[in-house]
Amino acid sequence: MELLSLWLCLGFHFSTLQWRNGSGAATAVSPGGCQLMGVTVDCQGQNFVSVPTSLPPHSRVLILDANPLGTLWNHSLQPYPLLESLSLRSCQLVCIGYHAFQEQGHLRSLALADNSLSENYKETAAALHTLQGLQKLDLSGNSLTEDMAALMLQNLSSLEAVSLARNTLMRLDESVFEGLENLRELDLQRNYIFEIEGGAFDSLMELRHLNLAYNNLPCIVDFGLSQLHVLNVSYNSLEWFLASRQETTFELETLDLSHNQLLFFPLLPQCSKLHSLLLQDNNMGFYKDLYNTSSPQEMVAQFLLVDGNVTNVTTVNLWEEFASSDLSALRFLDMSQNQFQYLPDGFLKKMPSLAHLNLNRNCLASLHFREREPAGALAELDLSHNMLSELRLAPGLARCLGSLRLLNLSDNQLLGVPARLFADANNLTTIDLSHNQISLCPWPLPVQVPLPLPVPSMPANAPSCVDFRNMVSLKRLSLEGCGLRVFQDCAFQGTPLTHLDLSGNWGVLNGSMAPLRAVAPTLQALSLRNVGLSPASEKLDLSGFEHLRELDLSGNCLTSFPRLQGSPALRTLDLRRNRLTALPTRAEWAQVAGSLRAVYLSQNPYDCCGLDGRVAPPRLDTVADWAVVTCNLSSKVLRVAELPAGAPQGCKWERVDMGLLYLVLILPSCLTLLVACTVIFLTFKKPLLQVIKSRCHWSTIY
Repeated sequence: MELLSLWLCLGFHFSTLQWRNGSGAATAVSPGGCQLMGVTVDCQGQNFVSVPTSLPPHSRVLILDANPLGTLWNHSLQPYPLLESLSLRSCQLVCIGYHAFQEQGHLRSLALADNSLSENYKETAAALHTLQGLQKLDLSGNSLTEDMAALMLQNLSSLEAVSLARNTLMRLDESVFEGLENLRELDLQRNYIFEIEGGAFDSLMELRHLNLAYNNLPCIVDFGLSQLHVLNVSYNSLEWFLASRQETTFELETLDLSHNQLLFFPLLPQCSKLHSLLLQDNNMGFYKDLYNTSSPQEMVAQFLLVDGNVTNVTTVNLWEEFASSDLSALRFLDMSQNQFQYLPDGFLKKMPSLAHLNLNRNCLASLHFREREPAGALAELDLSHNMLSELRLAPGLARCLGSLRLLNLSDNQLLGVPARLFADANNLTTIDLSHNQISLCPWPLPVQVPLPLPVPSMPANAPSCVDFRNMVSLKRLSLEGCGLRVFQDCAFQGTPLTHLDLSGNWGVLNGSMAPLRAVAPTLQALSLRNVGLSPASEKLDLSGFEHLRELDLSGNCLTSFPRLQGSPALRTLDLRRNRLTALPTRAEWAQVAGSLRAVYLSQNPYDCCGLDGRVAPPRLDTVADWAVVTCNLSSKVLRVAELPAGAPQGCKWERVDMGLLYLVLILPSCLTLLVACTVIFLTFKKPLLQVIKSRCHWSTIY
């Protein structure tokens, strides 16, 4: 009987088990609304003003985020001596009692983000100093200065990860992180740091990850943290990045210098393991070609590094700053959104392991493919949004793109590509040549057009046309806005395309799907946006396109729902921005009802008076933009979904015989005019006759 009473009491406190997601994991709900999952207790957002005392004493993880605690009182955590992780984010904390953590000898992780601990930072620091086993501490978003942070971190030598993000740190010296010899991760992003004194991180010998993003650092000179693996200095004001010239091997693997104001390529360590370098959105360029000089020794910059009474001078060759950097392990390089006009000879040769190269949104006018430039391991190359008018291949060069899988040349000024560029690209799956005024090679090839095979007697760089035939690896091809003429029927013969974009090429198909028959068996997505499909093209024969799933016909001149024959797998159809005046009939819906999952019909000039009986398609859920489909009624634009079941009020005049309507409108006017003329004639009859007689000298008979 006593055991039964005890069980009922426990049941009162911990409620009943609830099973979620069918996983078999039991979740209990306490009277206060906390979720209990094993040794984890989640009490976030329960409007507690103090730490609840009725939770399981064996809890290891306690989450109290978003509760208005205000103050963490002394001994308030005493009922839970086994806590290993405690989260108090956004709890409006202004003070933590000195003995608040006195019983928490097992606590390893403490999150105090987004509070107001700067108000009583000394009391909070005293409480933190009792946590000698703490490994992870989050103090982000507390308006802390560097002095406050230094006091809170004092003597916490067990810390391995610290976050001071979103505070008010401005200047770092060696005292801020003194004694944190086990620290491995340090997050300082979104502060106001403008200066880091030499030696500020020297005591952090185990530091591996350092985040300094979103600060105000103007430059980094004599960088010597050789133990770092990841360094993020993005979104600062950096104009220079100069690594130390020491011969020590740097462990740095990822360096993020994006979104700064760098003027030159960074001077990287002479010996490093760097595999990812992010330089996006800077002001970098190579400038050697701008100077007519034969003395490279004169093109240098000297940096004075003043540390107390010691002045160090660093001399840098501005035009070949990459030459002494170790880039042999680099696999990912992002140089997009800069001002590069050219790449120096030998630049890419220093990166034999490079697999991903992003050079989009620069000022490149030409690119020369040489031996081992780019590296044979290159898998992705993005040259979009430049001013490229020429791609050149070194004579006799073979397999320069042998490993390439993606090539983006969109938004340039190309008229063609070298005939041998794709000859050995056996792994190339994606090509984007959008917005280049290219033309496809005719078949059979004229004598003056180079053959796609490497023939030594033929010129290597004749960019007269592009040939996509027999590219057995090519799957995705984008030719949007290339000004292409009408295709030949064999334009893609031997190329198993699955995705093809021909948008913006007016009249490229001439209203027929015949030029695409060669890729019909493999094609899955086809974009024919703005290609000039007219009402004569409303019957699109898709027989043979068994795997076509996405079809974009938007921006054309179709006046009725196209008859799509032979498209059993079609899932998505886009008919926006055409000239449709009526919704599809039930018979037209029936031809695609079995497979279609989404159709887009908005931005067409539908006639509200012509929608009677067809307002709601049989499968309304397939019209993805039904809520914004509109129709025209006189000068009004109405939403089709809001139209009444019958004809709209203003449509009754639309159904009247227009000839009879005009007769009814004109007849009253004619009768009114006739009556007016008769009244005038009768009123002025006698004077009018006298005037006529006097003019004509008629005699009067008496």
